[in-house]
Amino acid sequence: MAELIHEQVDADVAKIVPVEAYPLAYRDAADQARAEQADDARPEFTLDVNPEDYDVIFVGYPIWYYHLPMIMQSFFDAYDFSGKTIIPFNNHAGSRDGGTYKDIAGLEPGAEVLDGIAIAGENAEDAGNSVRDWLTGLSY
Repeated sequence: MAELIHEQVDADVAKIVPVEAYPLAYRDAADQARAEQADDARPEFTLDVNPEDYDVIFVGYPIWYYHLPMIMQSFFDAYDFSGKTIIPFNNHAGSRDGGTYKDIAGLEPGAEVLDGIAIAGENAEDAGNSVRDWLTGLSY
């Protein structure tokens, strides 16, 4: 999805990289995600840009157990997006946005959070038209 957005709006792309890598095996990664939520963890990350240098920030993430991944909580704790526009997008396994767009607005009350797009994981490879239509609807 990030690549589709990049192509249409000519946006820079940066990846939030966890300092401690998540397991590659699905079950192990899911177990870690559940444990992080239970502990209200704030995993450390690296990012090779300062997102506060941008006026519009597209933020993509998966939905893990109906919530933002805890590393995204870390991301929003680390930066102040007051006066910025945040445009969320996510993939999921049936929970759509999981209420995360409202969560982001609560975490960044000084930012304008636009309507995001939620794409089911199994549809991500064929999401081009949906993403393009969404971006067009946002005037991109």
